[in-house]
Amino acid sequence: MSVARFRFDEALSLFLRSDRRGETFEHACAQSATLKNAVEALGVPHTEVGAILVNGSPATLQRIVREGDVIEVSAQLREEAREETGEEMGSVPIFLADAHLGRLARFLRMLGFDTLHRNAFTDNEIRRIAEAEGRIVLTRDRELLKCREISRGCFVRALEPEAQLREVAQRYALARQARPFTLCLCCNLALEAVAKGAVAARLPESVRAAQQTFSYCRGCDRVYWPGSHYQRMRAALSELL
Repeated sequence: MSVARFRFDEALSLFLRSDRRGETFEHACAQSATLKNAVEALGVPHTEVGAILVNGSPATLQRIVREGDVIEVSAQLREEAREETGEEMGSVPIFLADAHLGRLARFLRMLGFDTLHRNAFTDNEIRRIAEAEGRIVLTRDRELLKCREISRGCFVRALEPEAQLREVAQRYALARQARPFTLCLCCNLALEAVAKGAVAARLPESVRAAQQTFSYCRGCDRVYWPGSHYQRMRAALSELL
């Protein structure tokens, strides 16, 4: 065993035992344990970890823990903070929301962010898809986020969908990348502009009289138009962001 001293950023406290929050404490790590092994054994998923200092020097999660190490673990920075520190920004994020975050997934699709969600997703499927497609996994299952196949993920702290959207939007700077109402809310495919004449027979009479602009989803055959519900959703999203 190698005994090291750990201190975690306050933002990571919810993952730790109460007696270790805000404190520097000793922990015995298994022989040849990496920082990833040690941090996750203490309850913190690697996806929530930002910069790590070992004995005052930057280290990666792959570093082996050695006897007497002093390890300081910071929380993952929000995208705006990463930009301010000069870190390279990623491309437009794509997400995978687990079974318990269906309304969050719908909100993200409203904003135009590719978000996979199915109630039937198993943990194995989530791990496989996340690794193959480079998706950010959104979940309240901290054990899932410890899986090595998941390189990017977010433990969603909030319980209400509106608060969850604020949390994810802030962490990944979504407001400046949003393209509202460009994806189907049901099947996540891109919407296409469609002529009124092509869908007129499917529209309620009041919609035919009042609307001129329509979008169509090839995946589920739904037609969308900017009616009163659309305006209410735009207002709600603007307030949430």
